[in-house]
Amino acid sequence: MAKAAIEPEAARTPKEASKEPKGRFPFPGIPGTADGTAMVVHVETRATECAAAYPITPSTQMGMGYQVAHANGFKNVWGTPIGWMEFESEHSSASACEGYAMAGGRVTNFTSGQGLILMKEVLYVIAGKRLPMVLNIASRALTSHALNVHAGHDDVMGVADCGWGMLFAKNVQEIGDLCLIARRASEDSLVPFINSQDGFLTSHTIENVLFPEDELIRVYLGDPREKIKPLFDPAFPLMSGTVQNQDSYMNGKIAQRCFYDKAPAALRNAMDEFHRLTGRRYDLVEAYRMEDADYAVVAMGSTAETAMATADHIRSLGIKIGVVNVTSFRPFPGPQIVQALSRVKAFSVIERCDVPFMVDNPLTTEVEAAFAKAVMGTAGYPAASRIPKAFSGTGGLGSRDVTPGHIVAAAKNMLA
Repeated sequence: MAKAAIEPEAARTPKEASKEPKGRFPFPGIPGTADGTAMVVHVETRATECAAAYPITPSTQMGMGYQVAHANGFKNVWGTPIGWMEFESEHSSASACEGYAMAGGRVTNFTSGQGLILMKEVLYVIAGKRLPMVLNIASRALTSHALNVHAGHDDVMGVADCGWGMLFAKNVQEIGDLCLIARRASEDSLVPFINSQDGFLTSHTIENVLFPEDELIRVYLGDPREKIKPLFDPAFPLMSGTVQNQDSYMNGKIAQRCFYDKAPAALRNAMDEFHRLTGRRYDLVEAYRMEDADYAVVAMGSTAETAMATADHIRSLGIKIGVVNVTSFRPFPGPQIVQALSRVKAFSVIERCDVPFMVDNPLTTEVEAAFAKAVMGTAGYPAASRIPKAFSGTGGLGSRDVTPGHIVAAAKNMLA
């Protein structure tokens, strides 16, 4: 069974974490069990004021859980009854989130696959208007030669250019924790965030977890009335997103860089504060057994957890291998990736998507570009005189199993 919790300094299961001496961390979590959808519902019904969504597999249960809570009169941790809006499409639900966030509300949405792609037009607008929100994704393969409703990263990669932060959880514990971290970072940076988990593999897998306490949510996020500034008052309506011509449009577009430049620090600060309060450590990149590694597997989502367990076995055979789990795809942590991989002889990037006509698949391309920046001496990157041998592989499309045997095969390929 996959490990369910993130450790601070060493591996800690939820059971072990619950035995921490009282007072070490103010909010160690409430032990329980949940799948990824239930974990998101637990967090978002307590943290937000409203959700707007349209059901699509495998994210449907997130919206259903939120809708049931609304129907039962559930109140968030500030005592506000939560609202629910269901529209005729994902495009309209995203537009509703845009309006709710403009009015100063704390809002969320849930979608997958084609639903996310249908939203793409609105995602650019939400980012361009600097509206904080979190979009929860159960990532799903896109319909191409055939329909598939299972895990794939092609939907999230299809919106990676929209100006949103993008976090990937490798297990159920992470999807709940990252939901809070994403919202804190979003409201601190005015950059919207996507919080992604692998469809069915994480969203519908029940694991031992530590539920965040209500008081943690109050302390960590703060009252939405104090944190979120309304940009639109329905009592005094005005137009937004109007036409701009050549000079004005470019000025406005480039001026947004100042928000994106601050996003990495906002995300790291959110992760550091979360660790201080809970004891659960997160970073933009998680390096597992990389201190002396000669070889590495790079992955995102649930594949990373399989790779970590397999790396322990491969090391028992005398091969020094580690795993680099990319938690933050946007902002992409190029310097940290180079730092983690700079000493290895070779690394293999395993991705849950296959994008034709690119130089390489998306994550591989980003890793290789980061090394190119380092070799060129780009400011902010660690010095590098070489690029390790890079291998790129596709696995797990449509939830096809990525097994320990596949990780062993990747290791053998690097040794050849």
